[in-house]
Amino acid sequence: MDTKKLHSLFTSSSGVSIDSRKISNDQIFFSLKGENFDGNKFALEAIKNGAKFSIVDCEEYKNINDQIIYVKDCLKALQDLSNYHRSLFDTKLIGVTGSNGKTTTKNLIYSVLNQKYKVIKTVGNLNNHIGVPISLLNIKEDVDIAIIEMGANHVGEIETLCKIAMPDIGLITNYGLAHLEGFGGFEGVIKGKTEMFDYLSQNYGHIILNNDDVLQVENCKGDLAITFGENVDSEFVFNYKKVNDVLQIENEGFKYKCNIYGDYNFSNIATSITIGKFLEMSNYDIQLGLDSFENDSNRSQIIKYATNKIYLDAYNANPTSMKAAILNFENSIKENKILVLGDMFELGSFSNREHQDIINYIENKDYIKVYLVGVNFYECITSKKKFEKYRSTKDMSNTVRLKDFKSMNILIKGSRVIGLEALISV
Repeated sequence: MDTKKLHSLFTSSSGVSIDSRKISNDQIFFSLKGENFDGNKFALEAIKNGAKFSIVDCEEYKNINDQIIYVKDCLKALQDLSNYHRSLFDTKLIGVTGSNGKTTTKNLIYSVLNQKYKVIKTVGNLNNHIGVPISLLNIKEDVDIAIIEMGANHVGEIETLCKIAMPDIGLITNYGLAHLEGFGGFEGVIKGKTEMFDYLSQNYGHIILNNDDVLQVENCKGDLAITFGENVDSEFVFNYKKVNDVLQIENEGFKYKCNIYGDYNFSNIATSITIGKFLEMSNYDIQLGLDSFENDSNRSQIIKYATNKIYLDAYNANPTSMKAAILNFENSIKENKILVLGDMFELGSFSNREHQDIINYIENKDYIKVYLVGVNFYECITSKKKFEKYRSTKDMSNTVRLKDFKSMNILIKGSRVIGLEALISV
């Protein structure tokens, strides 16, 4: 079945799904394959559960009934469908990629632009070769702007996602030590993320460029960049300040503020302000957006916990974001400091070195206690009594109750799979 015919089926449906167990009435089920599953085996189950059609790429299911639609490749069919659907609308599309801060930046941009425009965004972290197409299919005729997060762990993935989504505006939050296993090292990260700039340059799109980030400036070859930063050569010059844990950004006499934790979020906030101003929003509306900003859970949150203050950033972690969070904590908090750090993942052969580097960095700092959680940290070498190591969050929670501390400042930072947020529910 060609893409246009598939799209006609899509317009008669209530949407798409890739999970036969969570199908809604009249959705189209795409029988995707994974390392440990074959969605074709659930095509009939999806129809029984309410699907209007099931798309399969296994000839065994080809002519079972009129609700089974055969294609050569289900994933490619989904991607082609979303690309065709996106091409039918004048919706302006903003692509967001980078090693750290993608989701926070996406949510900030959404909150700001939503004050003036009809906006949709990537739900959660559906930012890969499957999630981006699903997000694109949420575009409707009344949508002015779609903010699409694009994640990658190999060179070439951002290029592919850009060809599918066709962004008009794009940005890289930063280049960091994330997914080193897939990218093969930091140079691979730079090459992979820069594919966003390359696409926009070749297709006359607009690049939102952090003019304070030397690597971004070096790797941006386009002449349609909208620059921002503390650098006085920027189109939008910002002054970054923090007042009582509140991040404040000044531009041309107007002071924007946002109740999000962490100095490393200055550039994320500035990105959203820059896009707002580029799209002709007033300072007042931009500030309304920052006031109404809500981040996803476990990201850059400050939580009162018994007599303690918890700085929770336990949704994701890599060496760059881990060091940034620790440095911000050190600069912001002068006493009564405790660290709870969880393993970082997808580092491949770099894992032992990067985990040990974190320990070496904090070994002689003035923390009352440092808790290391996860098998990677557990295998690292520590010599100070202030360090305690646990193989899992459950092991730590069986021994340590954070609420028993008195008037401590506690940074909790780690990868999502470690589940460090469970430590503040006991």
